[in-house]
Order: sequence, then C-alpha cells, then structure tokens
Amino acid sequence: MSIEIDLTGSRALVTGAGAGIGREVARWLARAGATVAVLDVRADKAAETCGLIAEEHAESSGEPRAVAVVGDARDDADLERMVAEAVEQLGGLDVAVNNIGMLGPKGSAPLLDLDGDTWRDVLDQNLVLTALSMRAEARVMVEQEAGGVIVNVTSGETTRAAPGLAGYGAAKAAINHLTDTAAVEWGPRGIRVVAIAPGTTLTETVAAALPDEYVDAVVASTPLQRATEHDELGRLVVFLASDLARCVTGGLILADAGARLSRSRPGSPSQG
Repeated sequence: MSIEIDLTGSRALVTGAGAGIGREVARWLARAGATVAVLDVRADKAAETCGLIAEEHAESSGEPRAVAVVGDARDDADLERMVAEAVEQLGGLDVAVNNIGMLGPKGSAPLLDLDGDTWRDVLDQNLVLTALSMRAEARVMVEQEAGGVIVNVTSGETTRAAPGLAGYGAAKAAINHLTDTAAVEWGPRGIRVVAIAPGTTLTETVAAALPDEYVDAVVASTPLQRATEHDELGRLVVFLASDLARCVTGGLILADAGARLSRSRPGSPSQG
C-alpha cells in the first residue's frame, strides 16, 4: 500500500509568497496539485514565484497552477482586496497560509530600547495583520460551507525567551493563542487552524544577513545539529492541508531541528 498526498482541485493562497519560506510553501502546494495564489507586496517577486511554478508544471494541462496577487497587506482595505482577488481568480478557497512577519523598524533591540511606537508597529505587522488575514479567509470558507485549512507561520522564538527580539517573539506568541481560539470558534464550520514554527531558517535573505559564526552556533545548539531548510515548512503545510491531517487543529507544530530542547542558544546577532 502506498500513500500519496494529492491536493488536485484544492485552491490555496499564500501570503508573503514572493520569496523565502512563502515561496517554498507555494511551490510545494503546487507540486501536490493545488492551484495557488501568490500574494506579495512586490510584483516582480510574485511573478518570479509564479514563473518557477509554471516551469515545474510546464507539461501539465488545464488551469494555471499559480496566479500573482499584488498589494500591501499592511493596509486593511488592500488586504481585503487581495484576498477577494485571490478567491476570484482561484474560484474559491480551501487552504490559506499566512506567512507575513516583520521585526519592526528597530529590528533586534533590547527591551529597554523598545518604545511605544516600536511595540505598536511590531504588533500591528504581525499579530493584527495575521488576525485580519484569517478573518478574510475564514469568511470565504464559511460562505462556501465546505470547510478549509488555515495555517499561520509563527516562530520558534515563541517557545523560549527571545533576547533582542522581545516584540517579535511576543507578537508571534500571541498568534499561537489566536490560532487556538480560531480553531475552537471555526471548528464547527469545518475549518482547521494550525500554527507552525520554523527555527532559524536559512533562506537566501537570512543566510546573507547572518554571520557564519552565528549560523555555526545555531547548528551546534540543536539536537539534530542543523538549521531548518527553507523548503521544510512547505512539506509540512502540504501534509496539514491534506486529509492525512484531518484530525489536526489548533496548537503549534515546530520544525526547528529541536532548538527548543537546547540547553544553550546563540544570542541575537546584534548582541555579538
């Protein structure tokens, strides 16, 4: 007996899909057969992701595997438009992956340096943005009366103290709680809601920004002696979107190479 995940006929949207983890999530959903709306603020990056998906499925027939939807999700009205446009192009919505998160204008900074504007900005661009995305997506799924799956990408920083990243870690931790609440409220409608969290993930942007010694320290601190590869969240999302995970809702699934179990952890790169 063989088991194969087949998402043919599923309609999925992925926010922040122009690069990094979001791009890999979109590619893996398409590989499993889903038609994917690639949402991003950068038109060139969204088109690039769609192009990569098209190349991989050049021999397939029927509807396109990926469509680009461009806009700024930080604007409430534009976010609603993006979700509506994605749904219109896809013909409905079965899977939504919320993969937007920002460190804020100060990036990595000690708690003593975080002022009110910085706190409001990091909460707005992580917690509030995710909440509004979920609401727009769930409204579509409720109207369709066919259920669906919503996956929120949070962070391994939510499972331990996050020196230098207090605002980001707190905002992402709040999304974990929001995920549980949504799972309870929307479960009777057939909507599953799950949070997933990578550890330090070596996307091109992250790999270029982090000093080699910091990456080495991350690898050495994890039980699996490795960082998270940028496509591994995509594989996890495909599983969660499938019927193999039909009893999974709520909670946080970590893909962090066991970093949360480590007795030591590298400090923030900005702290040396």
